[in-house]
Amino acid sequence: MTSTAQPPITALDTVAVAATDPHREQPWAELGLKRDEYDRIREILGRRPTAAELAMYSVMWSEHCSYKSSKVHLRQFGEIPQQTPVGKMLAGIGENAGVLDIGQGYAVTFKIESHNHPSYVEPYQGAATGVGGIVRDILAMGARPVAVMDPLRFGPLDAEDTHRVLPGIVAGVGGYGNCLGLPNIGGEAVFDPSYVGNPLVNALCVGVLRHEDLHLAKASGAGNLVIMYGARTGGDGIGGASILASVEFDAAPDGASGAGGPAKRPSVQVGDPFMEKLLIECTLELFASGIVRGIQDFGAAGISCATSELAAAGDGGMHVHLDRVPLRDSTLTPAEILMSESQERMMAVVAPEDEARFYDICATWDVEAATIGEVTGDGRLVIDHHGETIVDVDPRTVAHDGPVYERPLARPDWQDALQADAAEALPRPSTPDELRATWLRLVGSANLCDKTWITQQYDHYVRGNTVLAQPADSGMIRVDEATGLGVAISTDGNGRYAKLDPYAGAQLALAEAYRNVATVGATPLAVSDCLNFGSPEDPSVMWQFAEACRGLKDACLALGVPVTGGNVSLYNQTGEVAILPTPVVAVLGVIDDVARRTPSHFVDPGERIFVLGDTREELSGSEWAHVVHGHLGGLPPAVDLDQEKAVAELLRAAAAVVTSAHDLSDGGLSQALAEAAIGSGIGAQVALLGDPFVALFAESAGRVMVTTHLHDGDALLRLAAEHGVVVTEIGVTGGSSIAVEGQFEIPLAELADVWRATLPAAFGDTTGTREQVFGHL
Repeated sequence: MTSTAQPPITALDTVAVAATDPHREQPWAELGLKRDEYDRIREILGRRPTAAELAMYSVMWSEHCSYKSSKVHLRQFGEIPQQTPVGKMLAGIGENAGVLDIGQGYAVTFKIESHNHPSYVEPYQGAATGVGGIVRDILAMGARPVAVMDPLRFGPLDAEDTHRVLPGIVAGVGGYGNCLGLPNIGGEAVFDPSYVGNPLVNALCVGVLRHEDLHLAKASGAGNLVIMYGARTGGDGIGGASILASVEFDAAPDGASGAGGPAKRPSVQVGDPFMEKLLIECTLELFASGIVRGIQDFGAAGISCATSELAAAGDGGMHVHLDRVPLRDSTLTPAEILMSESQERMMAVVAPEDEARFYDICATWDVEAATIGEVTGDGRLVIDHHGETIVDVDPRTVAHDGPVYERPLARPDWQDALQADAAEALPRPSTPDELRATWLRLVGSANLCDKTWITQQYDHYVRGNTVLAQPADSGMIRVDEATGLGVAISTDGNGRYAKLDPYAGAQLALAEAYRNVATVGATPLAVSDCLNFGSPEDPSVMWQFAEACRGLKDACLALGVPVTGGNVSLYNQTGEVAILPTPVVAVLGVIDDVARRTPSHFVDPGERIFVLGDTREELSGSEWAHVVHGHLGGLPPAVDLDQEKAVAELLRAAAAVVTSAHDLSDGGLSQALAEAAIGSGIGAQVALLGDPFVALFAESAGRVMVTTHLHDGDALLRLAAEHGVVVTEIGVTGGSSIAVEGQFEIPLAELADVWRATLPAAFGDTTGTREQVFGHL
């Protein structure tokens, strides 16, 4: 259980050397630092940094780790009361993940993060390690990870880049999650030209714990030991997520190294899910033993992050012996060891008397461990290498006191013209045959088609607690087998809406996720977000980002749901071309008994169909405008958060009479009818008021399609009136087709064939694809 001895390093750049050699040229620019940032480091230290210190500051002050461009806008989330409908937050922003009380002594923790840039460079490993990293964040809170989700964004289906990255990304998400034994219960797959060369791979994990099992990332108690355990440290991922995710792809320096520092060689981490599975079980047993005083996972910035954050959050300091770190590659320099983002590693703080017990538990799970340091009382982070001091810093200056930029922001000069170009003025179908053809074209389009080609590569039901998974409106996991307590989670985001109006676009993302959680019978509690944007050095992008944050905060206040944490991913662009502003919002809700969940598909023939909420002529940013006209312009659907809240409350009040519920969003009523009918094999006969095109394809927010038994429809109408929700009865379930009175009829078999054909036609058989992907590993 001890590390392989590392050979002594000659000509080591120590703190003593740095003090006597102030003019040495250092590769600060190659490591992603600006000149003023490097000067600030020298000011903090009162000397030049050593090569190891420079490496630590460079990764911890990177955009990905420090949030230096976004922090001024994220602070407003702290204005939201840290309270959910169930109770106070147990842990929130600033921790590895937010923790919520869900009743019965249980808590859940959930978080969404990005692994966008690594997944473009190496799709399989980039996506796989994205899953592994978010799982360790959840584990570090003291929770058992129980499910994952994967909101994904790609270029067009026919783009060469999409065919390069999508199979590997999907295989990476599935391969890692499946090997961990974690069900994948939801997510998205969205296609748009702006994501060519910059796919978005966002990963969410949810975990379950008892209140008393909560653990936090802090190193306290002078004399306590710092133990590193899990996989050995290698050269993979040096500067990977921390530097690779902090510049545009074609704007990265060439990586030349100056004297005294490591080469800037950002590389994608290599994951081992079987090691992670052992690490999970080992860590949970360590928690159960009661010997863990503090815990931190290794993610972006590796040891630099784990040591500085643990020390900064504690009541003292830390002394680390870097030569005790177990290595896979003995040629690594001290700076490279500090920057490595090798996966499946954790760091724990343990009392000396518990060290032997810690090692025994690790040995049980065949997990390697090494005591690499101790907690001190001097408030300093000191790192030695073979007895020579190479780091001596205040850990807060590394972990928390990085640069904070108030980047210039400006409403784009093209925004007015974009919003004036409304889709409502575009030619639209008017005859029954044109309406029918439009429906089929939309249901088979990339964003609305069946995603089984992707989701069948994931295990949905491992562990036996999955209640709902794709293609339900929300995923749902049972927490307690005896009582039926469970949680529902949905992720949503529409970059097209956010491009038209980033303030409203962020609110629409939250509203849809909130609504999706409510449609399955759960009470929405809290939010985690992943904010994917272009370069913060572009004032237009920063305006989009600032508006999205403002919109999200205002919507959270209106709906009474706090932001528990999340992630910002910037520099999502190639050269001057940024992605659509893409705030992805996850909402988690609680349900007292999963047996009383509401399905998203029709249940029985002969049931009445209703639409809750107002349908307006809102077509800008819609899938119809995108698919039929290749158009983006106008204003997105209006946001009515009071209506969203009222609809959610109505769905809870009407749970006993509503037999199914499906939200109306992308594709409007046509898509909801198609998915509810195909999912059950039960057709529908509907009669639409007003313009049938608007009724079918408008994407007005705040709407849900529900069904009731024939005798329960009047009860729904009464409850809707009490909640101030507009209700329109549109038809009845039954038959083997969807018939629109006075317009057209589409057999379910035809509709299903079109819906299911798109992704297999684009990518072929999934088995062959997976073999092709794995054959390259």
